[in-house]
Amino acid sequence: MTPAARDRAAVRRVLVRLLLGGLAAAVAALPFLAAWQHRADRLAVEDQARPPAAPPAAGAPAARDLPRGTGPVVLAYHDVRPDGERPYTVTPTAFEGHLAALRSAGYRTLSTAEFVRHLRGEPVPGRTVYLTFDDGAQGLWRHADRSLARYGMRAAVYLITGQVGERHGYYLSWEEVRRMASSGRWDFQSHTDDLHRHLPLDAAGARRGPALTERLWLPAESRRETSAEYRARVAADLDRSIGAITAHGLPRPLLFAYPFSESHGSGPAGAGDLSGLLRQRFTAALTNHGGPHPPGAGARAAAEGTVQRLEITTGTTAADLMAGLAERTPRRPGDAPRPLADPGGWDFPGAPAGTGVGAFTGAGPYPAGREHLSAEYRPSATADWTGYAADADVRALHADTNGVSVTVRVHGTRPVAVALSRAGLRVTEGTGSGRRTVARARLEPAARHTLRIVVSARSTDVYVDGRRRARVAVPADAAAGARGGIALGVRNDGAPHWPAFRTLTIAAADGTWGPGGTADARPGPVRTTGQGATGGPAPTTGPAEAARERTSR
Repeated sequence: MTPAARDRAAVRRVLVRLLLGGLAAAVAALPFLAAWQHRADRLAVEDQARPPAAPPAAGAPAARDLPRGTGPVVLAYHDVRPDGERPYTVTPTAFEGHLAALRSAGYRTLSTAEFVRHLRGEPVPGRTVYLTFDDGAQGLWRHADRSLARYGMRAAVYLITGQVGERHGYYLSWEEVRRMASSGRWDFQSHTDDLHRHLPLDAAGARRGPALTERLWLPAESRRETSAEYRARVAADLDRSIGAITAHGLPRPLLFAYPFSESHGSGPAGAGDLSGLLRQRFTAALTNHGGPHPPGAGARAAAEGTVQRLEITTGTTAADLMAGLAERTPRRPGDAPRPLADPGGWDFPGAPAGTGVGAFTGAGPYPAGREHLSAEYRPSATADWTGYAADADVRALHADTNGVSVTVRVHGTRPVAVALSRAGLRVTEGTGSGRRTVARARLEPAARHTLRIVVSARSTDVYVDGRRRARVAVPADAAAGARGGIALGVRNDGAPHWPAFRTLTIAAADGTWGPGGTADARPGPVRTTGQGATGGPAPTTGPAEAARERTSR
């Protein structure tokens, strides 16, 4: 090899070494670059977008008749951005419309601390809502924050803490969380650390379930988790979530929101284990799945440890929001003195379309081929009713082939149903297999009877034609869950006509229905004889009730 060739080979070797050294340095630096980028994402702060123009005032007419000071409605949002995932993203313009409607209708927003105090029994003045946002999407910083500032409102974010700073552009960063908290408009609660996902429940992975509520498949051991392993895994995640929030200088979270609103698992490590873990750490848990008539955010929900929310989606308009508030806003017994005069407030479970209150008042029409109809009065808004009296004048009773029923404490833990016919009375308590007959009585046969049911925290008293026929005591430890409004039933098993509620009135029982100016709710024995249960006289009829009695004859 010539000297020139040797020189060129040496140069090539140096260049190769330099290239390999550079590649090695780059590879070695990748973890550090990734860590730097990860830290940058977790601390990054995006620019906030200018909020859209404020829409014209809306919503006041829909809320004009809503009561004040009865308790908040909880609203469940997810994200606010112009082009997010349907159906859980609300556009900035729609969000502005919601806030404008709330302000126009006189609503104010609660902090989580205020809401928790309400759950613990502290009344809240005026019309209130508790705004919640699940997941911790970045649209809350970019789009929702300045809208809240415009209207002087506040909200709570339920963070998936393990996702904060991940996929920046979708989830919030910790620096954005810090700035939101320092504004005073936001507080932060728990939505798990890393259990907002579905994972395999069997070897093939064909069955998947929520990681929070299900015992997961352990592939290394070819089995599902035991109950103990499930509890340990979930407890560790909840503690990581709480720790992540407090480690960033934020108050310890008071509330929890179920991922996917799933609160029950399918195995033995299901609702009981999870409920216990949550109650050890949080005042209550929030969900959007409450059946057809979820209770409001009051004593019954607090006793159950689960608060139902009104879910807001892409298509929710300001009018839809106000209608939802009208349905869910808690009402006092005195707010609905004559429920049959509020035909839009009744639900008719299982009844054909077109069924209305006329089927209960004698005006008709009556659906063909039906022998029984039932109706519930604003079950969501009356979920926390107690301390009230239902007073009914029942007509057109015929032999034993037709009759009526009135149920109080509807959807609570101890509903009481009173079935009344021309010559008989039956009082039951409970639901399903736990339902029991409390009293039966024979009545003087008549086509008309008057019925009064007095509901208090301690008892349910039943009066027919001025005579007390039954008293159903409520155990002290069951009082919070034994709340609820009223439902009616009418039955026709071949009579020439349906029975009818000539009048139905509801009044607050406080200071009205018992001797000495207080609700007569003291538990006492009821004697049962061959003629049925008997008791003392009904409370004295007041002037208003006497006037109604005269006009109904």
